[in-house]
Amino acid sequence: MKKILFVEDEPGLQVTLGAALKDAGYTVVIAGNGEDGLRMAGEEKPDLILLDLILPKKSGFDVLTALKTEGASTTHIPVIVLTNLEGVVDIDRAISLGATTYLVKANYELADVIAKVRQTIGEAGT
Repeated sequence: MKKILFVEDEPGLQVTLGAALKDAGYTVVIAGNGEDGLRMAGEEKPDLILLDLILPKKSGFDVLTALKTEGASTTHIPVIVLTNLEGVVDIDRAISLGATTYLVKANYELADVIAKVRQTIGEAGT
């Protein structure tokens, strides 16, 4: 079973999207802030990371930078940014730091997010 690390500080979204991912057949581990997310990425070795950018303790940009730093054990893990930041500058920055996909929360339904996860991990939709 594929494991997803969901780095998100909003409890409602943790529960809702976490449950949807579990229903889709994934193991889900949740980190509520950037520091925990970075630590858990190294410990849990997830197949994919869903990352918010606005996080307590360490921003998603800082987490992404650390995840993708040359020599880090996490450089190969695909990262889908799931955030409310819609600015072109933010999108360009996240992609340049190594994000695989950039999704604006308000523009996507849960099913769309699950489809992106499946596509990114390389699984056919069910």
